[in-house]
Amino acid sequence: MLGKKPKRRINRILIVEDEPLVAFDNEHVLRDAGYEVVGSVDRVEDAIALIRADGIDLVLADVSLAEGESGIDVARAAKARGVALLFVAGSCPVEARKLAIGCLAKPYLPRELTGAIEAVEAVLVGKKPKKPPAGLSLYSGEA
Repeated sequence: MLGKKPKRRINRILIVEDEPLVAFDNEHVLRDAGYEVVGSVDRVEDAIALIRADGIDLVLADVSLAEGESGIDVARAAKARGVALLFVAGSCPVEARKLAIGCLAKPYLPRELTGAIEAVEAVLVGKKPKKPPAGLSLYSGEA
């Protein structure tokens, strides 16, 4: 049917970010783009609880969290539950490539965040991303 967008595979997103302004901006951008933000948390324990509750399509996680916590622990939990995770970090963790679908380097623009999610969606359905943002590294062959 003309004019209808294809159904998204990614709808419900969890944000794991310890910088309140970054988390708020991400929530705003994602909601404006039509995604449902199921939560925005800054602690590994809270993120894991939400991942275990099911219904999350994608986790966006910073690597360095407050109080020495690590988004890599969140990535392990997401991987164990079969939930895709995209790191959004100043420094993409090479050692965690097998745990995530990719990494979007900070800082990024709102359109780069939504473009990264669209690229992740393409990979998840077995397609090649059309035009991923420059700061996005995809680990599709490794995750």
